[in-house]
Amino acid sequence: MQFERVRYEKGDRIAIITINHPPVNALGGQTLRDLELALDAAAADDFIKAIIITGEGRFFVAGADIKEINNITSQEEGERLAQHGQRIFNKIEQMSKPVIAAINGAALGGGMELAMACHLRLAAESAKLGQLEINLGIIPGYGGTQRLPRLTNKAIALEWLLTGATYSAHEAYDLGIINHLYPDEQLMAEAEKLALKIAAKGGIALAKIIKAVNLGENLTLQEGLQVEAQLFGEVVMTKDKEEGVQAFLEKRAPIFQDK
Repeated sequence: MQFERVRYEKGDRIAIITINHPPVNALGGQTLRDLELALDAAAADDFIKAIIITGEGRFFVAGADIKEINNITSQEEGERLAQHGQRIFNKIEQMSKPVIAAINGAALGGGMELAMACHLRLAAESAKLGQLEINLGIIPGYGGTQRLPRLTNKAIALEWLLTGATYSAHEAYDLGIINHLYPDEQLMAEAEKLALKIAAKGGIALAKIIKAVNLGENLTLQEGLQVEAQLFGEVVMTKDKEEGVQAFLEKRAPIFQDK
């Protein structure tokens, strides 16, 4: 499946979505629309169990389309632009299928916001990350001020946001923003390996875990535990639970049917 600025490929139970808008894979309106179409295709495909998002060439995503930002003529137009990106990135975060960011190069501004919306983040050792919007006299609009403090802490997030500095993938890894670092040439192979490992699990349980974690972020511990108990009650009534328990007792690998 091919879009104007995004390449969509299907593998063994995984989908790979590649931002392909040279030279820097900027997130303009058309790129965002193509990304959403690709995400919708993966979400609707029962064969797909996990999704990888990466970039073509030397960039993951270098940021938003500066020309589009320069053409904004009103506060309302600015809000609509931000809300458009936020809606798509929220869709990624709330997807029931795990989404892995394979950060192959610079992930700056909107690119870092895209990576943070994914459930897991892997990065090439040469990758760079940062929220550079302050250098343009603006602020992040696609979730940077909200997701970065949740991934690190308030003080670290403010330093990144207020200085507009660029950081190495190693620095981001040390702060817990990145799950794993790999040599550049190994990144995609490792991303696919992780996606396949996840894809072997039961789809219902995968979705319930993502839902529990997402909901729990905005709840007290006791409220979150109630949500977990409810979702646990739902998942123990599935055929996947029966298969998982039986496979364990029989000392074999389970074959989940996502039912």
